[in-house]
Amino acid sequence: MAISITLIIIIFTCLISITAFNKPDQINKLSFWPYMIHERNEWYRFLTGGFVHNDFMHLGFNMLTLWFFGNAMEVYYEHYFGSKLFFVILYVLGLILPGVSTYFRQKDNIAYRAVGASGAVSAVLFSIIIFDPWMLIQVFFIPMPAIVFGVLYLAYSWYMAKRGGDNIGHDVHFWGAVLGLIFPIILKPELGLLFIEKLLSKF
Repeated sequence: MAISITLIIIIFTCLISITAFNKPDQINKLSFWPYMIHERNEWYRFLTGGFVHNDFMHLGFNMLTLWFFGNAMEVYYEHYFGSKLFFVILYVLGLILPGVSTYFRQKDNIAYRAVGASGAVSAVLFSIIIFDPWMLIQVFFIPMPAIVFGVLYLAYSWYMAKRGGDNIGHDVHFWGAVLGLIFPIILKPELGLLFIEKLLSKF
């Protein structure tokens, strides 16, 4: 059996994140740092910031969420669009685009830095919800519909963004969610109507 794209992303992210733990210089080189992007044109940081995390809890939360949804997402993208390449495109866009608004807000703030794959993971999570909002997943052994988990995920992100102080770009969760919702609909507009039908089917 071929290894899944999701597992490759998880392994790669874990290797980079774990080797960077307790190495501030390494994190500084890779983190999403708007000031350095603006002053030194280090545009690669839009991408590399998604491969480093603060600690095992931060890394585990993101990678578990990706694992819950990523493999199923690969199947859906191959079925509806004919190739898993679109899944890769979504993930890469999820690493880059959600940070754009933060870049413009923080490009003159030398103290602001963020790490984590939250934008991309949020994009994957909300994209799978478009295809099957009531899909049951096991979240710490508790069965939960995907749409419910998505709402809870955003609530957690909103709370942590308000609290701040943990060097995690929680504000990108929202924009990652928007990307995840609109990306498949842009590729195939009729999926929007299909989502509404599936969402209302339980009421």
